[in-house]
Amino acid sequence: MSKIFESTKISNMALRNRLVRSATWEGMCDPDGRPTRKLADCYRALARGGAGLIITGYAFVLPDGRQSPCMIGIHTDDFASDMKMVVDAVHAGGGAICMQLVHTGGQTTSKIIGRRPLAPSAIKVDQFFDTPAEMTKRDIDEVVAAFGAAAKRAKEYGFDAVQLHAAHGYLINEFLSPLTNRRADEYGGSIENRCRFLREVYQRVRSAAGRDFPVMVKLNGSDNLDNGLALEDAVYAAKTLDKEGVDAIEVSGGTPASGALGPVRVKIDRPEQEAYNLPLAKEIKKAVKCPVMVVGGFRSYDIAEGAVRRRDADYISLARPFIREPDLPRRWQSGDHAKAACISCNGCFKAGIRGGIYCVQDEKEKKGKGV
Repeated sequence: MSKIFESTKISNMALRNRLVRSATWEGMCDPDGRPTRKLADCYRALARGGAGLIITGYAFVLPDGRQSPCMIGIHTDDFASDMKMVVDAVHAGGGAICMQLVHTGGQTTSKIIGRRPLAPSAIKVDQFFDTPAEMTKRDIDEVVAAFGAAAKRAKEYGFDAVQLHAAHGYLINEFLSPLTNRRADEYGGSIENRCRFLREVYQRVRSAAGRDFPVMVKLNGSDNLDNGLALEDAVYAAKTLDKEGVDAIEVSGGTPASGALGPVRVKIDRPEQEAYNLPLAKEIKKAVKCPVMVVGGFRSYDIAEGAVRRRDADYISLARPFIREPDLPRRWQSGDHAKAACISCNGCFKAGIRGGIYCVQDEKEKKGKGV
């Protein structure tokens, strides 16, 4: 029997299989962050396609934490009916949906947010467009409170879980990384201090959402950067979260400054190039009791199945393959185990700036067939 098609539970959230649609920026919201019918239809297709869990694109908890065009906003009560539309679309398709919460910190620009970006330290590093302002204690408290308020909204709107984005160089990751965190106060220096912001955000979210509501974290196993977050410190952060009662950790890696070892790698066309974050996930799984998800380059059924069967990870997350094939889980479950059609060209993200992500290769094929 297939391991990836087992039914499981994370806290009280029932999942029909172990395949997760990892958070993927869709570019399908209004400019202010309001979800649209197009976004609801995107998630409906993923639910009908069989994904066990759908994690939304990253949703900003405050306007100054916004980064990309038309990304989701969870910073206001004004979008309640639109959020419920999204949730209803997924539930109607038999799926479960998790809202990913983010503040992008120094990885936004003054042009986008209308002010100098916030970060742990006022330093210019390769992953920042502008030199950010160092956050005051008041800034930190406001962001922590915003994460809590966002989680409360997500629960009220009917989402099945929330995930804190602590990876890919965004604000929580910026506090964890010694490269971007040069603070001399209780939030900087030792890994214990660098984990303080993450711990405070988690605790506020848990308090707002309740003990029975699943709270997950997306964590870099490594920034893949000189002087960035390394595996040893990532394991410490994971163990800290596990002790706090986190319901699952999704392991990723890299930042925009990591070059070829960034979060979204290209030209994954051989088995040995797949599952590139699995070595990190294996080490984190050894250190925690909570379920571990892993994202990064999964394209083959056998590799995904093997990772779960060996207990290297509990759930397999995919992002780009679901853009081309939202029904990939149903195809694999039917017995067609051919690898995902995604060729890892990243054309989907470039195309998304013009009105929402889509697979450019799929469009080329349709045009070639005269569809």
